[in-house]
Amino acid sequence: MKLAALVSGGKDSIYAIQKALDEGHEVTHLITIVPERDDSYMYHSINLHMVDMISEACEIPLIRQPSSGVKELELEDLTHALRKVDVDGVTVGAIESRYQASRVRKICDSLGLTMYAPLWHRDPEELLLDMIKVLDIRIVGVAADGLDESWLGRQISPDSLESLKVLNRRRMVHVAGEGGEYETLVLDAPFFKKRIEIKKSEAIWMGNRGILKILEAKLVDKI
Repeated sequence: MKLAALVSGGKDSIYAIQKALDEGHEVTHLITIVPERDDSYMYHSINLHMVDMISEACEIPLIRQPSSGVKELELEDLTHALRKVDVDGVTVGAIESRYQASRVRKICDSLGLTMYAPLWHRDPEELLLDMIKVLDIRIVGVAADGLDESWLGRQISPDSLESLKVLNRRRMVHVAGEGGEYETLVLDAPFFKKRIEIKKSEAIWMGNRGILKILEAKLVDKI
């Protein structure tokens, strides 16, 4: 299938693209919805400017679609973006969010498109382990008890996964961050032609949550 990919720059959307390519599909466009509000129900907002660099890194054109970020009304913005591309389906990185999956599926049905959701209902631990084998994933936002400022900028590794499993048992932190406990940015993937290197960033801590704002980054050749 020819697919457009909904992309935030985080691990789920990037890994969904990797799975699509591994299965022989063609990803012709990246689509990023840019909400005006930070509390959008549907769309990621942390470091969205990095999606432009991801598009450049993987050499897949990007469509940026502004959105009101208002619940339900923001769905019209995704519909408008998908009407700009000639594809058979849409990749989404949904794992457990019925809110996200049901609304994207409804939009796809209305446009005659297939929703490709390769991560849907995967075991979180197994899924994250598969991701860290092929992606360079950094945590850029935390908002859960047990995830302090030291997690900002941290690469998700097997050791990080073990720590997340402990937090899951003790404090019900979702291992894959599906409840919004943490947000991520992918710096490299097998389908990237170049990798992203962060040159300058700023950690912003707000009492019980924080973000790592990427201020400067560049593309570098893979070794």
